[in-house]
Amino acid sequence: MAAKTKLKTKSKTTVKKTAHVAECHGVKVPDSPMITPGRVERINAARYEGQEIAGALEVIRAGDHVLELGAGLGLVGAIAAKSGKPAKVLSFEANPNLIEHINALYHLNGITKKIEVRNQVLMSAPNAPDTMAFHIRNSFLGSSLIDAEGKATTRVDVPTADYAKIHADFKPDVLLMDIEGGELDFLRHASLDGVRAIVIEFHPNAYGREGIQECKSILQAAGFAKLNSHSTRLVWTCTFDTSLQPPDPDSGWATEKQTLENAVIVPPSEQNFVQEAGVLHADGSYCSSGALWRNKRALTVVPKMPKGDLMTRKGTWLWGGLLWMHFGHFLVESTARLWALEALDEPIEGILFAPKRPRNGSEVHAFQHEFVKLMGSDVPVVCLDAPTRVERLIVPGQGFGLGAIIDGTQQFRDAIARTFAKDIKAKGPKKIYISRSSLPARRGNLIGEAELEAELTKQGYTIFHPQKHDLSTQIATYKAAQQIIAAEGSALHLLAMVAEAKQEVAIIVRRPSGATRQLERHLKSFAGITPLTLNRLTRSWKPTGPARSRLWMGELDMPALQKDLADAGFITSSRSKWKSLNRDDVSARLGEKFEEVSSAAVQ
Repeated sequence: MAAKTKLKTKSKTTVKKTAHVAECHGVKVPDSPMITPGRVERINAARYEGQEIAGALEVIRAGDHVLELGAGLGLVGAIAAKSGKPAKVLSFEANPNLIEHINALYHLNGITKKIEVRNQVLMSAPNAPDTMAFHIRNSFLGSSLIDAEGKATTRVDVPTADYAKIHADFKPDVLLMDIEGGELDFLRHASLDGVRAIVIEFHPNAYGREGIQECKSILQAAGFAKLNSHSTRLVWTCTFDTSLQPPDPDSGWATEKQTLENAVIVPPSEQNFVQEAGVLHADGSYCSSGALWRNKRALTVVPKMPKGDLMTRKGTWLWGGLLWMHFGHFLVESTARLWALEALDEPIEGILFAPKRPRNGSEVHAFQHEFVKLMGSDVPVVCLDAPTRVERLIVPGQGFGLGAIIDGTQQFRDAIARTFAKDIKAKGPKKIYISRSSLPARRGNLIGEAELEAELTKQGYTIFHPQKHDLSTQIATYKAAQQIIAAEGSALHLLAMVAEAKQEVAIIVRRPSGATRQLERHLKSFAGITPLTLNRLTRSWKPTGPARSRLWMGELDMPALQKDLADAGFITSSRSKWKSLNRDDVSARLGEKFEEVSSAAVQ
């Protein structure tokens, strides 16, 4: 009996030795056709998918719901299920040849109640097909939804699952994503609401450097910041950061300021819409509250820590953000942090900006210096064209801008109301028309503006060209006017900063654009003015060929505009009717370089 017992014991020992061929983080890996000696060695040394596993264990919390896209061998999800203490792990794997072996791994480790794998392709794009072609290679690591040219593969059709439904029902806290190039298309369409952390591997062979950058930009725009300690160029572990959300005029980082010791300012090096630029902490981590946001998108994203010795600015400075040379964008985006000037607890050496356009270098225009002085400060305004270390840097939140933040934070509105141009006295005519007729055609002017100006002059309006005057003169003129008619444009942003509720304002729309709504909100929030917005365009014209809508020019419907202004009391009724413009005359005036925009394009 003793011998039999001993034999049974020996037999059990033999089973334990042969049941698995590798082990990592306490998870045993059974033998399978995918397990090679090299993989066994890497698994045992915790090098197989080591970056993803380390990232997952860093961010998964007890009770989490973890969604895994691309289970592979099943090891990453199994370790997450066993060591991360989540409530549930739901995995998706497109390769049907792996499902049996993944389930064997789950069974071996006793985690089948906590983790489940489905042989489906999880699709975030709308109107996804019922099945997707999946291309299996000899090496499961190279199998993919993407049919790599010149690679021998076997095609199988795999059923799809709807990410929107999984997102709503499963409510993932963490995403683990390694889908051999499919991550770019997935991120383009996926809602990341409610997701707290993401571990993702990028695949440059599938979509190149541009695709990697697009993936990272999508994540950053959604409010995710990478953990430098658990990220590489091709594997990111990132967490949702409320400071990486668009500025909120009512709360959050837009209303706060912080002081950094030995901060590093990195100007943009390339002329792009979204640029790597901004403020870094001394250790190279990103100061997200120093970013410029427009609508729901960050226009500045995490820059790399500059190498080598940096120029250092001693003393305490205020971060101003990106410096726009464009008048309107300067008013709305470059002034957004100047609310802090009246809330400083200590003197500063000056205000530091970085150029929005690298080619502008360290240039600062006279009107930009003047604006700061009108805020009650005579400190220097400096634009940095090279990475610079700053001994002490005060970083205020973005209190103004385009998007929801156009209403301005309370701090920003108060600073403008209390300090901006408070010593400038009203001086000028009671009725003005703010014109664009002297601006270059490429700025998107009104067709018929000369005719409009002639008619308004008869009604006692003074035609005012703001670009011909300094800020102080513009402000004095705006303060004095009782009735203001303006072609939709940047000048109205300055008006909103100094106007009073008793003034009457009419905006004449010149192109199809969301900018008009932004101007309306700015006037209402800052001055209490609800402007009369008049969209009286018979046609729109644009430069021939592809052209952005900001270059379009609207052709005025003069009779309709006359009636609207008369009905609202901006002009007196007259028996003499304003003449309609003639299409052929307009076409001849514009020349061959312009063409009429189709009604479908306008809509």
